[in-house]
Amino acid sequence: MLGLGLWGLDRGGMWRDEAVTFQVARRTVPQIWRLLHGVDAVHGLYYLLMHPVLGVRPGEVVLRLPSVCAAALTAGLVAGLGARLVRPRVGLWAGLLYAITPMAGHYAQEGRSYALVAAGATGATLLFVRAVQGGSWRAYGLVLGLTCWLHEFAVLLLLAHAASLALARVGARVWRGWGCAAGAVGVALVPMVLVSRAQSAQVAWLREPTWETAGGLLRTFLGPTDGVYWACLGLAVVGLVGLVGRRGEVTCAGVALPLAVLPPAVLMLVSQVSPLYVDRYVLYALSGAPLLVAAGAERVAGVVGRLRNGCPHDDGESKRLPQPPPLSKTGLLLGSALLPLTGVLLIALALSHQLPLLRDDRDPGRRPDDLAVVARVAGREVGDGDSVLFLPAQTRNAALAYPGAFRGVRDVALAESGAGSGSLYGREVGAESLLRRVAGLDRVWVVADRDLLAGRWKPRSPVERAKLAVLAEQFVPGGESVQGDVTVRLYVRRSVVSGSSRPLPVPPRPARW
Repeated sequence: MLGLGLWGLDRGGMWRDEAVTFQVARRTVPQIWRLLHGVDAVHGLYYLLMHPVLGVRPGEVVLRLPSVCAAALTAGLVAGLGARLVRPRVGLWAGLLYAITPMAGHYAQEGRSYALVAAGATGATLLFVRAVQGGSWRAYGLVLGLTCWLHEFAVLLLLAHAASLALARVGARVWRGWGCAAGAVGVALVPMVLVSRAQSAQVAWLREPTWETAGGLLRTFLGPTDGVYWACLGLAVVGLVGLVGRRGEVTCAGVALPLAVLPPAVLMLVSQVSPLYVDRYVLYALSGAPLLVAAGAERVAGVVGRLRNGCPHDDGESKRLPQPPPLSKTGLLLGSALLPLTGVLLIALALSHQLPLLRDDRDPGRRPDDLAVVARVAGREVGDGDSVLFLPAQTRNAALAYPGAFRGVRDVALAESGAGSGSLYGREVGAESLLRRVAGLDRVWVVADRDLLAGRWKPRSPVERAKLAVLAEQFVPGGESVQGDVTVRLYVRRSVVSGSSRPLPVPPRPARW
């Protein structure tokens, strides 16, 4: 997992969410604290953790290193669960399966909190199993509480653990210990819930998940390529055979199935009323899938082994057959290593099938946008003293993440910086002030959302509507410099264009579109 996470870590560009982490975590702690009162409280602990990390050396690689390390830790914790619930080779297979899953590799290279949440949730699940087997509930409650403060939707893990207890038919003492820990987690999370509820407008862009969404998540968990998907699905179904074990004992399937299914399913159901679902919010549920697959592989291996050694229900005939000579110590060692190594080779084969997906994921163009491209174009085309208009304000992210490319330009709409105003992208002037500022400009560079310029969605903010109106009424667009979600476009005043016989300047096509 560490190797796959480090592979291609320096993609050469951040996308919008990573850029938010990059610019917020480099603010002072009081500035971060002020920001969280108005926006992004759900990521507050993550920003505070990233503050000293980026203080060492701000850069894209350092931004993503905590996620890489967290993903490697998660793979180890998945292996620990498999080893504790079944046997070491099941842990080996489960950990490797987690490591080669493209979804795990994707978020291992994201400068966001989701890989850390997955590590915390998997660690809490391992502590949960230990507590059921006689360990302490305090460590479980502490780790899960901190994980929920990294992202509040990790609280759905409590439902998965409650289902595991029900399947294990544990006694009142275990329920009481778990209930106290769960109650402490819930109480500790109340302030976060109250603040984030007031900031729910941030997820207004989400839509209700569908059956296709659920099917897509299942394929993402088990393997995007057809061969890997169907093989893992079959093994996962076989792994469900041991769902309910002896009374009072949790089983691998009894832990893995609720972990993989309940958090996504509950969030999808809630999202039918109030849309809140995005697959990255339940990345931590991925840990259950490789455990089920590895448990199924262990059962298949057991059946194959019994068939190879002779059926035990043969009315004693096998006892009268000639028995093979006993194996030497070397033979026993080779025999005991053969099965785990066979599983590792099959996992390596699955990795080879998914390697093109992992390779493509290292391309910045696979993210929703690439702000480095926007910054390179701006640095080449926009000169000192030129005016720039960001439409909507969120596209200012490019200037905040790559300030060198916008050094010396005039931000027409900006009234106060993000750090100074306690906002993500800065406080902008009102609509009337914006019109006065634009009135004296003959040309303005616009960094904009292409869908917004094309009219595919309409902003609610009066300032954003004023930007669109003044561009449409008073300016003529020139050529575009970036083809993607965010574009850089020069606008020239109509009166200047009508008084000149020369065509509008069209910026040269960049090397990367």
